[in-house]
Amino acid sequence: MASGETNASNPGDGLAALMARARDAAGGEGRGLPPVERWNPPFCGDIDMEIKADGRWFYMGTPIGRPALVRLFSTVLRKDEDGKTYLVTPVEKVGIRVSDAPFLAVEMSVEGEGENQVLTVRTQLGDLVTIDADHPLRFATTDEGGLKPYVTVRGRLEALFSRALTQDLVGLGEVLTLDGRDMFCLRSGGAVFSVMAADELERLSA
Repeated sequence: MASGETNASNPGDGLAALMARARDAAGGEGRGLPPVERWNPPFCGDIDMEIKADGRWFYMGTPIGRPALVRLFSTVLRKDEDGKTYLVTPVEKVGIRVSDAPFLAVEMSVEGEGENQVLTVRTQLGDLVTIDADHPLRFATTDEGGLKPYVTVRGRLEALFSRALTQDLVGLGEVLTLDGRDMFCLRSGGAVFSVMAADELERLSA
């Protein structure tokens, strides 16, 4: 079998068969997330599945319109050290494409303030993530100089903040002096996340 191709019967025998294996791996409704980080199945090639930057899932170019099915597949997602994202069950690992991040943060709650501030986000698939040292924020810049915040959901999987939520997040920032330099930062869950130098932010905002 050539590199990057799926076996005709496993897993490339259709979405229904892959769905059944994902459901078996997830263990049914009401169960916790499957331990995908502990599984080491053989790589079975890539499938024509993609997660767009807006959080929508596509299979063979067609949107997956069933939220329950998308949620099921999301429970067996894993991003490996090679930087690629896979659907993983105990018996197989198949590669998928991710345009940006596999999750999209669409809602945020704010509790407390200052050192006691706690930010919790909800993804488009219903995951709740409290931003802290175990679920850190990181920031990238767009080609236009804008900010793209991400939060770690689990493992190496991240959620990109929606544009509207990015504005809300930046509005919670403050300038702190770190290592002798004024930095624009965000606090949550007892952790401090540096966004960028305060003077650099001023130039971007000018």
